[in-house]
Amino acid sequence: MAADPPLLALFAGALLAAALAAPAAGAASCPHTNLTANFSADLTMLQHQLRGTVRLAANGTCALEVTRFDLLAASPSARFWAADGPSMADLAAGRAFSPLPLNGTFRNASLELPFARPLPRLLALYDPETSSDFGHVFLPNGTASELGTSAAAAIERAPTMFDNCIPLSATETYRLRWTLNASAGTVEIGLEAAIGSEYYMAFGWADPKANAPAMIHADVVVAGFTEEGTPFAEDYYISDYTECTLGKDDSPVSGVCPDKVYEDGKNDSILVYGHRRDGVSLVRYVRKLDSEDTKYDVPVGATEEMEVLWAIGKLRPPDTLREHYLPQNHGGPKDTTFGFVRLNLSETVDNCLGPLDADNKEDQERIIADRKTPLVVTSAPALRYPNPPNPDKVIYINKKEAPLLKVERGVPVKFSVQAGHDVALYITSDPIGGNATLRNKTEVIYAGGPDAHGVLATPKELVWLPDRNTPDLVYYQSLYEQKMGWKVQVVDGGLSDMYNNSVLLDDQQVTLFWSLSADSISIAARGEKKSGYLAIGFGSGMVNSYTYVAWIGNDGVGRVKTYWIDGKSAAGIHPTSENITYVRCKSENGIITFEFTRPLKPSCSGKVECNNIIDPTTPLKVVWAMGASWSGDDLTDSNMHSVTSSRPIRVLLLGGSAEAEQDLRPVLAVHGFMMFVAWGILLPGGIMAARYLKSLKGDGWYQIHVYLQYSGIAIMFLGVLFAAAELRGFFVSSVHVKFGVLALLLAVLQPLNAKFRPSKPANGEVPSRNRILWEYLHVITGRSAIIVGIVALFTGMKHLGHRYDSENVEELTWALMLWVLSVIVIVLSLEYKEVKRRSSGRSVSGHWVLGNTEEDDSVDLLHPDGTARNSSESSSSGVMEVQLEPLTR
Repeated sequence: MAADPPLLALFAGALLAAALAAPAAGAASCPHTNLTANFSADLTMLQHQLRGTVRLAANGTCALEVTRFDLLAASPSARFWAADGPSMADLAAGRAFSPLPLNGTFRNASLELPFARPLPRLLALYDPETSSDFGHVFLPNGTASELGTSAAAAIERAPTMFDNCIPLSATETYRLRWTLNASAGTVEIGLEAAIGSEYYMAFGWADPKANAPAMIHADVVVAGFTEEGTPFAEDYYISDYTECTLGKDDSPVSGVCPDKVYEDGKNDSILVYGHRRDGVSLVRYVRKLDSEDTKYDVPVGATEEMEVLWAIGKLRPPDTLREHYLPQNHGGPKDTTFGFVRLNLSETVDNCLGPLDADNKEDQERIIADRKTPLVVTSAPALRYPNPPNPDKVIYINKKEAPLLKVERGVPVKFSVQAGHDVALYITSDPIGGNATLRNKTEVIYAGGPDAHGVLATPKELVWLPDRNTPDLVYYQSLYEQKMGWKVQVVDGGLSDMYNNSVLLDDQQVTLFWSLSADSISIAARGEKKSGYLAIGFGSGMVNSYTYVAWIGNDGVGRVKTYWIDGKSAAGIHPTSENITYVRCKSENGIITFEFTRPLKPSCSGKVECNNIIDPTTPLKVVWAMGASWSGDDLTDSNMHSVTSSRPIRVLLLGGSAEAEQDLRPVLAVHGFMMFVAWGILLPGGIMAARYLKSLKGDGWYQIHVYLQYSGIAIMFLGVLFAAAELRGFFVSSVHVKFGVLALLLAVLQPLNAKFRPSKPANGEVPSRNRILWEYLHVITGRSAIIVGIVALFTGMKHLGHRYDSENVEELTWALMLWVLSVIVIVLSLEYKEVKRRSSGRSVSGHWVLGNTEEDDSVDLLHPDGTARNSSESSSSGVMEVQLEPLTR
């Protein structure tokens, strides 16, 4: 991971050391080169911590001398290699320059490499089995006069090479390298450590006025790498043993802060180069010995022995409040994570014996495949391919460049290949790929092949099932071009085998696993990137959520704690005593995985965690967060997350799937409006027409009643179809749907029993028993349907608020309540008038016989011509008889 590809190209192309003096007498005795005795060039470092300086042998023989040679052990096939250039084709067409094997570690070694033919243009350290270039040096193939002075002027040393080196930490995993340029008044410093990419390296000069070594008032540079892999080196000033606190109002800036946050401060360190190789960080920067900033910088004497300090620790990335990186407390013992050293820059010293050997040399991002989540395979330009040389375009999986893929035996791995029709994915035993048979090599193909290609519009699905015979290491590659993919680690079954369901949470940075039982749920969460802690929360955001935080303590023990969070600061994080069992937490290469089991319904009362109830029938909203460090005791704002999910994911626990939180779908809004029209207006209006409009002439009330009821039922069915189509199914799991189904059945029962109603008795006749039972059934089921329908409307509003967290749900619910209350008031008013009318009618003395004033239900409104169902019933209602009788007889 170089600082800048053009800068690296400049270094690589400028490693030509031509002789500026006259050819030495000894050099003329070698007929195979025009190099002079003072030729010198540094090897570039691409892999295996390669360092060294190449010269022509001083004894006049045809040999190259390699001094200060460092190299981590390579494979038995690796050799010094002669080639015309650094490209894949040039290296593949090259030859071994020396038979010397490179399968051992070299520590500050001196080598002599004889040659009996003209020198190549490029001398590389190359492994033909894996097509790996560990590093190389360009050799001029002309005379000094042919090279010209311009070529000589462009010569520079490799950015990984320095004049001096000392170990800083007692474990010798952190080194200081430097080259002093006293005439220019500068010093180039290299900080090198075998640490993870999430760690910082700090180095600087202590306050010379202090009586004892201390970090207060020290002038340090904090170096490291951003989350995108870009190196940085920033000038910091230490005013207090705290994280940087920016001044507010009249309060000053304090803590470990960048110089540039001060009103009169600036960054006096200049980044030169940086990379991550083999699990080792290297950052090179230059600073002036005296920057003339007496307030925040310490002037350095070139020949003075001065007190310097160093530290390593985790780095907190910038956030919305702070735009700079903040080093966290080193959190370890002296001489291991921090310390003090007396240093004289003018002394020549090289106490660094051999290359740094990191425990974890794999710097590529990792992806752990699981059973159900497809891995999206695309292609894009190569930026930090781990095994140079490489083609311009490489394979990306889930938007990560050539990641290390980890799979489990017995767990199907699903690929969605969208890399283009010129990239055919296959799983192979060959580390280079590109169809090994074309290189007269044999390979075992485990999945994929010529047909495994696709594009975004028509992706190709490829399923691979690693079994017990699959080796521990295979490769995903393209069949048509070499070295587009990377490694696949095959391990025995893990989380995907232990849990029934898994989903990727928002931004594909955390995977959630779970298994349900009768009264509990087992949950596991795994980060997909390096972090100091991992947290998942149940809620629409981290604020107002029940959160589970996992981290590795300073003692190396994993921990999981539960919290209720009601604010955005440390004061809003409240530990809870939730009952979680079977707790496990581990960190593998900085990636945290934790597991626990908890009851679906906590068996407690009176505590905030008692409300943390999980209903498997209701979608569970899950969010996540990551940060640099966590503490189980005293939390501060430094423990706040540096990255979090942008929105919650709704996890369907019973269905084993998830969907992103989103705004209310328009079709569901139409569903709700239709149901309100049906159950809030039409169906209640039909019932009110039958109850209060019988005073209308003829059968007007009856027509209004029937038309309103049938219109309401039709709109209700349309609303159900809209919802079922949008949700891609009909699920009777929620309370809302259960009430809705019951209301639908009661509503459908009304036109059915109306179809089979018994005949109405003639005037003066006693209604039949069937007629009385039918009337009771018709009235009770109709009014019950209205009540159940209104309940379904309110449960629908509640379901809407829980599903979409809409800001307008509460207002809509109040509006619906006002509407229902208004209808109830109207009904009570009409009922009062009806009772009053009937009571006044009974108060009249004498007998008025006005004929039949009850409903005339003989008209079949379902028939197109409205003909009578029964002629006898029809004729009996066709005449109104008024009979007047005297008051006394």
